[in-house]
Amino acid sequence: MKKTSFLALVVVLSIVASALTTYAVTNLQKPSQEELISEFYAVENAVHVSPHGIRTAIMKNHLNVTLVDLRSQEEYEREHIIGAINIPAYKDPDTSAYGDVERIVKSFRDLGTEQDIVVYCYSMPCMTGRKIGKILADEGVYVKHLGIGWNEWRHFWQLWNHEHEWDITKVEDFIAIGKEPGRFESDVEYKEACPIGGDLGC
Repeated sequence: MKKTSFLALVVVLSIVASALTTYAVTNLQKPSQEELISEFYAVENAVHVSPHGIRTAIMKNHLNVTLVDLRSQEEYEREHIIGAINIPAYKDPDTSAYGDVERIVKSFRDLGTEQDIVVYCYSMPCMTGRKIGKILADEGVYVKHLGIGWNEWRHFWQLWNHEHEWDITKVEDFIAIGKEPGRFESDVEYKEACPIGGDLGC
């Protein structure tokens, strides 16, 4: 009887010790709120690119990133952001081409790695850029995202531009039509959207 009780006690203590170890390991590995916040901002700054910075580079005809429009070729040719090239993630406006992984990955690989690649799709909440970004990352190709999509650039200029710029900028000057990326040409004398450069620029 004593031997059975001793064995039962050993089993119970083993279970308790195991549970305590699991609890301790789980809680030790759980990141703090500060660590989560820090990681969030690190990711946001690594992935998102300011439309103001892109607009300024377009105004100077010195786009120092490869800007990629993911919409269908039909939509791209109708209108696109000046300087953007087209790697369609849509066969037509209503049909995605997400399954065409080989073509998409090859097209992005062919762009090289000399410049950051910045993609945009239909709008800020659109998942196209995120899905293509994931497909590419799985293949070792890494892209950034324009902080807004085509709809915000074309139809909601006041949403993301500074209020004092609403009357002194014209969205039409930053739109191209046709198969070519286009080049900025305007009679308007534009000021730099955000004079603070580098990592602190807007």
